[in-house]
Amino acid sequence: MRILIPTDAWTPQVNGVVTTLSMLTAELRALGHEPVVVGPDAFRTLPMPGYPEIRLALAPYRRLAALADAAAPEAVHVPVEGPIGFAARRLCLRRGWRFTTSFNTRAGLYAEMKFGVPERYVLALQRRFHAPAAGVMVQTESLARDLGAAGFRGIRRWARAVDTTLFHPRPHDPILGHLERPVFLYVGRVSTEKNLDAFLSLDLPGTKLVVGGGPQLAAYRARHPRAVFTGYRHGEELARHYAASDVFVFPSRFETYGLVLLEALSSGLPVAAFPVHGPVDVVGDAPVGVLDEDLRAAALRALTIPRESCRAFALRHTWRRAAQEFVAALEPIRQGPPERAEAA
Repeated sequence: MRILIPTDAWTPQVNGVVTTLSMLTAELRALGHEPVVVGPDAFRTLPMPGYPEIRLALAPYRRLAALADAAAPEAVHVPVEGPIGFAARRLCLRRGWRFTTSFNTRAGLYAEMKFGVPERYVLALQRRFHAPAAGVMVQTESLARDLGAAGFRGIRRWARAVDTTLFHPRPHDPILGHLERPVFLYVGRVSTEKNLDAFLSLDLPGTKLVVGGGPQLAAYRARHPRAVFTGYRHGEELARHYAASDVFVFPSRFETYGLVLLEALSSGLPVAAFPVHGPVDVVGDAPVGVLDEDLRAAALRALTIPRESCRAFALRHTWRRAAQEFVAALEPIRQGPPERAEAA
């Protein structure tokens, strides 16, 4: 099947959506499908305010329509509610194509906590974006329940996975040998919505290590001079940082999943996090992490978790299975009459 994936999140951005799409498309090709990703690099762009590493497409509709014609897709999946996502939605509605979307961010929760904007307003905008889709893919049962209660329709499951070949235990790796033990690790974007202060302000023994970059990197370095910030790390070097640490601390409260949780567990690294969406769905009550509103207590208790239990848990989450679930949740475009203009 030829699958058109128009997405505002794509390389060289570094985030969970990009990682998911990169691994998904590789697995789809291995299964004999033909994914066609159209990212911001196909358009004129400008930097997103506050996040210059994210490029926003300018007036992408006509260019996207031409690329869709060239691709001749049999299915269309729209993963992000950005300029390219809105253009893809408009294109599908105008042509009478059925399409699917995925829900990747609890932007409403962040907007309410950060700016005082009621979550229901942002959720209403997201619901309007997803409403014409034949299916809305979500990662977890709890998110499916929440969105169903909020009026979203056509919800379908699409689980996430981890590259267990890259992320694996590496006993005695010396890459962090210069750091005082234990090493409490965070991997991800360095920005306010990740709630990093909740981790970096903890009174913990050893070293707090932050792997990642973002718009607030300099500010966090200044506020927390005793923490170690490496900037972005990728591939084998990133995997070594996971495996050489002692506990993975995940302070975010706004994730729909948290792919880094699986990367940590696959590396044999126990998890400490708040008991919120994302950690609750990935870890749950499995003996591979500690979920507690007292994040310090969670981090210290996680030190006692056997690393082999974390690895065994992660091995159940393969990209082959995730790709098969994605294909099953797709909708053939089934060319039909265009939707009414007001639906767009």
